[in-house]
Formats: sequence, C-alpha cells, structure tokens
Amino acid sequence: MTKPAYKRVLLKLSGEALMGDDAYGINRATIDRMVADVAEVASMGVELAIVIGGGNIFRGVAPGAQGMDRATADYMGMLATVMNSLALADAMRQAGLIARVMSAISIEQVVEPYVRPKALQYLEEGKIVVFAAGTGNPFFTTDTAAALRGSEIGADIVLKATKVDGVYTADPKLDPNAVRYSTITFDEAIAKHLQVMDATAFALCRDQKLPIKVFSIIKPGALIRAIMGEDEGTLVHV
Repeated sequence: MTKPAYKRVLLKLSGEALMGDDAYGINRATIDRMVADVAEVASMGVELAIVIGGGNIFRGVAPGAQGMDRATADYMGMLATVMNSLALADAMRQAGLIARVMSAISIEQVVEPYVRPKALQYLEEGKIVVFAAGTGNPFFTTDTAAALRGSEIGADIVLKATKVDGVYTADPKLDPNAVRYSTITFDEAIAKHLQVMDATAFALCRDQKLPIKVFSIIKPGALIRAIMGEDEGTLVHV
C-alpha cells in the first residue's frame, strides 16, 4: 500500500451521519461501518482525532426546544455530542481500537476533560481521540470545534465528512448541472459564496493554513481515499 498523504488528521463527523436512514438517533450498522473505516486508517499509522456533532440526538428534542434560550439549547447540543462520542468510542473498543473521549465541558464521572498535552500524548501513543462537547461554549458550532482542535493538535488536514461528496458550483440536489470542485482555494470559496463550513471555522482554517477536505461519509472507501490524498471530495487550501 502506498504511504498515506497525511500523518495527523482531524475528522469532523456530523451527528446526522450516524443516523443512517433513521429519523434520529444512532444506527448501529452505520456506526459499525464508520468504525471499520477508522480501523483501516489507524492500521496505516495515521494519528486520528475526531470531532462529532449532535444533530442526530438533538433532532429528536428540537421541536420542544423552539423558543428556548440559545445558550441553553447549545449546551443541550453539547451534551448530545458527548453521547455520540461515548457511542463511537465504545464501538471502536469493540472493534479492538483504543479510543479516548475528551470533553470541553466538565463531566469527569463520564469522560475526561480536554487537556491539550494529554490529547497530544494519546495521539503519539496511537490512540484515537474523540473531542466531545464542541468548544465548550455556546454560539460556536462543532465545525468551529473541529477547526480549533485541528489547529491545536497540529493536524495536517481537517476531513469534513458529510452526506455530499464535495463542494459543488451549486446545490447538486437542486441543480443537475452542478459540478464538483476537485480543489479550490479559501479565497475562491469566499468569492463564490460556497458553504464549506460555517464562517468562524472557515476563517480559522484559512488563518492557520489548515486545509479542509470535504467528502461523503456515505460513499464506501471515501475516507481511505481522502487519507491517501486521492481525488476524493473537494480539497480547500490556501
């Protein structure tokens, strides 16, 4: 097998990616398939950290959250990411991988707190680190958490796993003539108003010269091809 293109990677998973075809929650077959891909990446010697969203769980309570204070709703979302992180780490443990969940909010009876030197130590030891609870602050998305943690751990790239296989000239669901970009610069993405990540996350990656690759987590083998540096998804670079 050829050498991976990246040594240390931050993988951003949306909570919705865990739902599979379900309306909300965690689809067991989907999470097991993701873990199989992660195991293959780990076997290549790639140091892997993961940030996961909470939309799959929060979606089930979202109707009741209407009219709720934004900060309160965001804290609920952070707790949803902790639940997803625990589920993902347990699935990885059952697959023979060693994973550590580190939370940006203090829940020490459940997961250990995020401490940067400890996270770096785990990565160097070959453990997979799952960053839970976003940045620990309301008003910031898990996209921003991915950009922040990726910068802090010195990741070579942020891999943003979505349900779409890259960044397109237009919404491919609405425009059948939409074309996927293989690569695009940060400045081009801004000028074309392309929605790669939320504005805060995007600006942080651009300022830190941290490339982003957007790819489909649904597509079989896409994560491996992205790690190998193949033409998978869209690479956003300086």
